[in-house]
Amino acid sequence: MSAVINRLCRICNCTRIAQISPFCTSATQSQDVNDALNKSKLNVGPLDGIRVLDLSRVLAGPYCTMILADLGADVIKVERPGVGDDTRTWGPPFCGPESAYFLSVNRNKKSIAVDLKKKEGQDIVQKLASLCDVMVENYIPGKLDQMGLGYKQMADTNPSLIYCSISGYGQTGPYQQRAGYDIIAAGLGGLLHITGPRDGEPCKVGVAMTDLSTGLYAHGAIMAAILQRQRTGQGQHIDCDLVSTQVASLVNLGSNYLNAGQEAQRYGTAHQSIVPYQSFQTCDGYIMVGGCNNQQFTSLCQMLELGHLSCDPKFNSNQSRVENREELLAVLSDKFQTKTTEDWLAVFEGSGLPYGPINNMEQVFSDPQVLHNQMVQTMDHPTAGQIRLPGPAVRYSQYSQPQATAPPTLGQHTDVVLQSMLGLSHVTLKDLREHGVIE
Repeated sequence: MSAVINRLCRICNCTRIAQISPFCTSATQSQDVNDALNKSKLNVGPLDGIRVLDLSRVLAGPYCTMILADLGADVIKVERPGVGDDTRTWGPPFCGPESAYFLSVNRNKKSIAVDLKKKEGQDIVQKLASLCDVMVENYIPGKLDQMGLGYKQMADTNPSLIYCSISGYGQTGPYQQRAGYDIIAAGLGGLLHITGPRDGEPCKVGVAMTDLSTGLYAHGAIMAAILQRQRTGQGQHIDCDLVSTQVASLVNLGSNYLNAGQEAQRYGTAHQSIVPYQSFQTCDGYIMVGGCNNQQFTSLCQMLELGHLSCDPKFNSNQSRVENREELLAVLSDKFQTKTTEDWLAVFEGSGLPYGPINNMEQVFSDPQVLHNQMVQTMDHPTAGQIRLPGPAVRYSQYSQPQATAPPTLGQHTDVVLQSMLGLSHVTLKDLREHGVIE
């Protein structure tokens, strides 16, 4: 029985298992687990005690690991000495020496600078991975295998490791060796084809949604793998890629083509299958409004003082409104241009209709609901001073998220991590630093 308990301790570095079996003393279990059990329940994060080794760069991987860190995971970000994550230089704007881009997806993490091109650096990462629950990487498939850091090599020393690979096209297939970039995957996966004005050129989305969606998929997959590990005792390799994420995200437009042979078109802010559901120009800006079912459309027409439209056979069902899109939108567009955006927002207040302004950044971050949801985090950064970042999107009744720690400077935690986890001495660290292995 004790052997079974010890095995469970080895594979499940989470508060739940620690509560079931409080005698866990495995080398892979973070001290954070024992510390977390002494905290009040509201201060115990869902992932307290889970240690993540983050070898990812740029956006999809760092976004994934930031979400894990927000939930209490101990995330150790491995970066290149002297350079760091590519996004550290992606500016302006800069906040001190750090780019605002880098700051946006790296809060609550530790940074260690280790040269993976050197054998000593590879050995350090191998040893760290043997003490971690999760590893995230976004190298071109096969690259880490050449360094002795691939999944099979890591699993030999830590079979309970959950190893998440994020790539452009997947770990196998004809495109596996291509570099993965958001806008390229968005083009191949159809997003650019369906984005932009109806008679205009294909457009990219304002932020890298394919990257962000892949990070969300990876975060969910890691959570699922942690749960499965509780049942099976085994880690696994997770294969996430940008193109698969983008194709899966085509949802209704993908289904329209696969099941009805209907090719997608660009509609600007409008919807292919729902009318009206788009932006309309007012006399001083724009407003988004939807009449997504017959009841909503009737209400919309009444508020616009165009009640006769809802009785017109050309517009009395969504199908008829889609078929007569141009005629209906011409009438609605003329009406919306008779008032300001604020006037229309006041008209629709309390109506139950889907509506809202098209805000710029200043308006977004001063919006009462955004502020109420505490979507702006303020923290002190060691070199950039006080910074503000968009906060986590989810709130929990049984978890009060603590004050976030600022995104790390390059190699800020190299010594403390290598000393506390690997027991390296000051002399060893000095020697590694002199040889360019760490920073």
